[in-house]
Amino acid sequence: VLGKVRAKQDQRGDTERSQVMAVLLHGDAAFAGQGVVAECFALSQLTGYKTGGTIHIVINNQIGFTTSPRFSRSSPYCTDVAKMVQAPIFHVNGDDPEAVVHVARIATEFRQTFKADVVLDMVCYRRQGHNEADEPAFTQPQMYKKIAKHPTTRTVYSGKLIGEGVVDEAASKAIQDNFMAMLESEFQTAQSFKANKDDWLEGKWQGLAQLHDEEEFRDEPTAVSLERLIEVGRKLCVVPEGFDANKKILRQLEAKKQAVESGQGIDWATGEALAFGTLLMEKTPVRLSGQDCGRGTFSQRHAVLTDQTTEKRHAPLSHLSPDQARFEVIDSPLSEASVLGFDYGYSTTEPHALVMWEAQFGDFANGAQVIVDQFISSGESKWLRMSGLVMLLPHGLEGQGPEHSSARWERYLQMCAEDNIQVVNCTTPANFFHVLRRQVRRNFRKPLIVMTPKSLLRHKACISPLADFGPGSRFWRLLAEREKLVADESVRRVVLCSGKIYYDLAEERAKRGIKDTAILRVEQLYPWPKDHLLKELARYPNARVIWCQEEPANMGPWMFVMPRLEFALEEVGRKDRPLYAGRKASASPATGWHKQHVLEQAEILDQALA
Repeated sequence: VLGKVRAKQDQRGDTERSQVMAVLLHGDAAFAGQGVVAECFALSQLTGYKTGGTIHIVINNQIGFTTSPRFSRSSPYCTDVAKMVQAPIFHVNGDDPEAVVHVARIATEFRQTFKADVVLDMVCYRRQGHNEADEPAFTQPQMYKKIAKHPTTRTVYSGKLIGEGVVDEAASKAIQDNFMAMLESEFQTAQSFKANKDDWLEGKWQGLAQLHDEEEFRDEPTAVSLERLIEVGRKLCVVPEGFDANKKILRQLEAKKQAVESGQGIDWATGEALAFGTLLMEKTPVRLSGQDCGRGTFSQRHAVLTDQTTEKRHAPLSHLSPDQARFEVIDSPLSEASVLGFDYGYSTTEPHALVMWEAQFGDFANGAQVIVDQFISSGESKWLRMSGLVMLLPHGLEGQGPEHSSARWERYLQMCAEDNIQVVNCTTPANFFHVLRRQVRRNFRKPLIVMTPKSLLRHKACISPLADFGPGSRFWRLLAEREKLVADESVRRVVLCSGKIYYDLAEERAKRGIKDTAILRVEQLYPWPKDHLLKELARYPNARVIWCQEEPANMGPWMFVMPRLEFALEEVGRKDRPLYAGRKASASPATGWHKQHVLEQAEILDQALA
């Protein structure tokens, strides 16, 4: 909700945060118990996430399902968590509607005046159990004996109005009867309701559509003219006059400029910046949010420069052209669930912006798994609500231990069905450039999960020529073998892989002088590039097919790709099954001992190539 509000404010140019406001409804147990509530309070006054204050309404039933307050929190009030930002908290009797309205007005005026969060704690009760069929007396017998004898809020308020002479009993009953008749009429109407148009594709979504045909056969135009690429590339390297930039960064900017002007050696960070910059010049807003994403976890991006004397900040991507689109790069707090949820909400409201959330390490996305499960992977299926959110997850086993190696992409692949999301692991800066631009150049929106590199950010072989970004270029779902090998019929092995392991395989193959092993890179795992793969496999009729990965056998893509490879082999008339080269099944994603990691990596290469 907060992300949706921020997007609507940005669309309106509402910098005062006074035209659009968030109202959140909470239960008392959830408000005290769910950590995302505290995380959202932490976001409330941060530049990249503030919305001018949220009104939090707590429906305080004084019970959480079957758990009494004394067992569910350590503070006197369920709303005490709001004290972390000194938000005013109004406790009001839910049996007094006029008091509730009065306090709601105060809360609204406070929010509009001070642009800060405010909490309304409506103390009331559940007349039934957690649902109408539940029996609350099992766990709160004394409370529910009192509730059974207590008149309803309507009865209490009706008696008050009758006692004051505002209405008589007949008028009170008429109001109740008319309301119940209206509810019954609407209920009956709902039984035969049929939507006559795609109302979820109106407003900002007008002109977009749902995906109905085969994704694999779509190739949206993502190439950019060389003139525009060079123009943007040069402006990325401009430091304002008098700005005291770090000398190491100045050297990086000079190297970036030389690569763009020579058309050779475009590295990952430059490819990404060119994707951002060209979109901005095409009037497409870009929002990148996450932990340390301004500099980049691995000191690779430097989208924000800091003056070494004054600490003034400068974002080159915000100074490409006077009429460019808005660029935001936001260093988030050290939390995942709330920030990913915020950016998901933003993406569902602003489909014409490239909205990205980046994990510090892909491993840390597990702190936001609930957002992935509840919304990102299934939101379109459940609610017909599309999202173009991009998740950037640094991934790769490089000897950094079990907590800094795996984005657990097997989890995302396990969720793949009905073209719900896209999962990619690009091996070239150019392909990454195209997949980012493709995300906002399609006429539909799907979440994009990207396994991004770590060591490849500075790998000498992980570069692209500028021509691969220019006219005639596009995103490749599958990268075929590019080296000169023996004749296709003489190739004895086809090794399929995805991501960083390709460079290890290619280097080892060259070191061993192997010419009869082809390496295919699956850049997009889902939607699965079936036809592209069949075409390539048909070239090598006498080769054994091997899937190679760094991850343990029970992790990574193996379990996802195995049945698809079996189907592909059947389709090309083969009866053999794909082989596996990779680590054995493991409870931990990676070893914590670097020497062991090196031994395991060597064994994987030997399995794939020997």
